[in-house]
Amino acid sequence: MRWFENPDFNFLKGHKIAYYVSGILLVASIFGILTKGLQYGIDFKGGKEFVLEFEQPVDVIDIRSELSEPLDGTPVVKLFGSPEEVLIRTDNPKNISTVQSLITNTMSEVYPDNPASVIKTDIVGARFAEDLKRGALNAIIFALIVIFIYILIRFKDWTYSAGAVAALFHDVLIVVGVFTFLADIVPFSLQMDQSIIAAFLTIVGYSLNDTVVVFDRIRENSLLYKTMDHDKMVNKSLNDTLSRTVITSVTTFFVVTILFIFGGEVLKGFSFALMLGVIIGTYSSLFVASSAVVEIQRYKEKA
Repeated sequence: MRWFENPDFNFLKGHKIAYYVSGILLVASIFGILTKGLQYGIDFKGGKEFVLEFEQPVDVIDIRSELSEPLDGTPVVKLFGSPEEVLIRTDNPKNISTVQSLITNTMSEVYPDNPASVIKTDIVGARFAEDLKRGALNAIIFALIVIFIYILIRFKDWTYSAGAVAALFHDVLIVVGVFTFLADIVPFSLQMDQSIIAAFLTIVGYSLNDTVVVFDRIRENSLLYKTMDHDKMVNKSLNDTLSRTVITSVTTFFVVTILFIFGGEVLKGFSFALMLGVIIGTYSSLFVASSAVVEIQRYKEKA
């Protein structure tokens, strides 16, 4: 940790390299979204939902694995209230009675001594799924707008608002891009569902917190060192907050990694998104948000 006692790294010197790196990642992400598309979960594309009640507690991981083949795809399987009740969602195109028979027959074979009964069936219609998808997109856009206004009020300068929102948009878009490329490669689900949207909003909050700390130090230093060159003052602020940024990022990444390893199959997509978000959010706080502020400030001075 001696590197962070009195750091003197020239972050702005490498901002052009950061531009190229971010540019490549953003272009690749947009390309992946347009060509490969996103893999939507049942929440966003519709499907069938069943609630089964067993006589004894069951393992949702085993149920998910056993149902993958008969349902022609990995279903969403979660505990529903108690260890004996299980929620199963599938996008299998067959009619609901056929799908129900596939599920109950499979469960009878897997748990011959633990009979199950279907206590609820439902269909998530395409229209409802579209409403959820639209609502999720609106939630992210609304969050960015509110953040822009919040930063504007707090720092009384739209430059900081633009830098913060640019960094947040950068973070979310790259994570989405990574999801499109890895969805068919990794051995766990990266389908877009409500939990992933929650992960994106968490990433926005985490990255914003890091960025605001840097911006606060920039504002403090601008009052303390009024004659200092603006670029040097921004670089000094980044060095002043570097220790806090690194320690927070490492500890957060460690916790999220534990969640990824031990949180079960259902949380892997969520925790993986957070792992990516911590890495990209830390990078953007140091190189994207601050560099955007510097570039906008230069433009304002020239104008």
